[in-house]
Amino acid sequence: MSVPPVTRSIPLSEQHRWRAFWVCVAVAALTILDLSKVNVGLPAIEDAFDAGSTELQLIVAGYVLTFGLTLVPAGRIGDQRSRKTLFVIGLSLFTLTSLVAALAPNATVLLIARLFQGVAAGIQMPQVLGIIQELFHGKERGKAFGLFGATIGLATAFGPTLGGLMIAIGGPEDGWRGIFWINVPLALAAIALAVWLLPQTRHPSGKPLSLDPVGLGLFAVTVLSLMWPFLLTTGSPDDDPARWWVLVVFVFAATAFIAWERHYAASGRHPLVPLSLFAVSSFRNGTALAGVYFAAMPSMFLLTTLYLQHGLGLEAVYAGMVSIGFALMSAVGSWLGGNLVNRIGRPLVVWGLVLLLVGIGLLVVIALLTPPEVTPWAMAGAMIIGGAGGGLVVSPNQTLTLMDIPVKQGGLAGSVGQLGQRIGTAIGTAVTLSLFYSTIFREADGDPDLVVYHDAYAVGMLAVAVFVAIAFAIGVADLGARRRERRPIGADEVSDGG
Repeated sequence: MSVPPVTRSIPLSEQHRWRAFWVCVAVAALTILDLSKVNVGLPAIEDAFDAGSTELQLIVAGYVLTFGLTLVPAGRIGDQRSRKTLFVIGLSLFTLTSLVAALAPNATVLLIARLFQGVAAGIQMPQVLGIIQELFHGKERGKAFGLFGATIGLATAFGPTLGGLMIAIGGPEDGWRGIFWINVPLALAAIALAVWLLPQTRHPSGKPLSLDPVGLGLFAVTVLSLMWPFLLTTGSPDDDPARWWVLVVFVFAATAFIAWERHYAASGRHPLVPLSLFAVSSFRNGTALAGVYFAAMPSMFLLTTLYLQHGLGLEAVYAGMVSIGFALMSAVGSWLGGNLVNRIGRPLVVWGLVLLLVGIGLLVVIALLTPPEVTPWAMAGAMIIGGAGGGLVVSPNQTLTLMDIPVKQGGLAGSVGQLGQRIGTAIGTAVTLSLFYSTIFREADGDPDLVVYHDAYAVGMLAVAVFVAIAFAIGVADLGARRRERRPIGADEVSDGG
């Protein structure tokens, strides 16, 4: 029996591997930053272009949508061809689209740039995860994903602060352009480092590229129809309720996609998404947990920023700075979690979620009970507690999710997980913002005051807490399954030949 020569282990020094790792992680952080830093620039973009609410929503949501649509096919191509090549292609497109966004003369050009920027992010992110999984094994992989999670945590929490800082430096009219300008020199430097440092660990097998075109079309319709109504939900009374009928299309498309993928695999060909991935309990549970977690976290940051800006009147840069404690503690927690996950396993994630729930509860209590001049400082303290818990979730869960997945499927499996996170973010943001704004519209009667924002924040954060509680339940279920199987951490060494 012959084995297609799609993988070749290239001996790299430890120093070289870690240099390549930091290039990958820096690019992932740059990608994630654009999920959050643009939010604080929306008021300035609205003033600059006289943009409507739908255009503003699509400038943010369009990035998430095309990001999610591109992830799985890009991960599939990276697994079959060169991850390094796709990494550089995605990063180059990201640079170009950031430049176009920074120079956009109107909202339409900015929206188109954001759509293609999401495509670029979707091309490069699966390659990051595939390269990390291929370069590291066993305990080293846990350490690598720990540092990866720490960096992503920093990028997620610092996004609003960085966006607010760019607006403060550039001024109220054109400061939003700095949010995109900053990507250009950073991405150009990353391209040079990627060409120099990233190893060519994947090589073509000599077989034609297999992308399952029918599966790809059904997949696109499935993802688009699921995300679309959530991406257009703002909580305003003007939201068109007919958008929810799109979910009927999702049900039919998802059914057809699953049926086709099973048929395609049964015929001896390679489907776009091997459904066998979801037969691996660690991958299935870890992906579901991450999706629900990312429904909660971006929503928590967004709601807190909105409350501080609109409810307390803080400037964008100061509202963003409240989350710095979360970022720092999340980084520390991720580093510790990455080093401890091979010894402790899933209980580490479960306890992290408990700590995160405590932090969320404190944020709500502080908003309701503290005087306005104290609230931002008290919330910064609660963020520290939540960040410590969040750090114990992201990187350990990433390690546990991929530990039973063969390296040759690392990019595809990672991209499926990332897709779950993007869908979670879209749904979580839609649900929490809808609750936040609908509470204001219901109680304000055209004259919102601080009490209304108290109530709106509390209701929105209740949804965040529910998402985290669901993640906790999934973690407990996975812990029970792991104990019943009595399988040791580190089984990837057997499954991927490492």
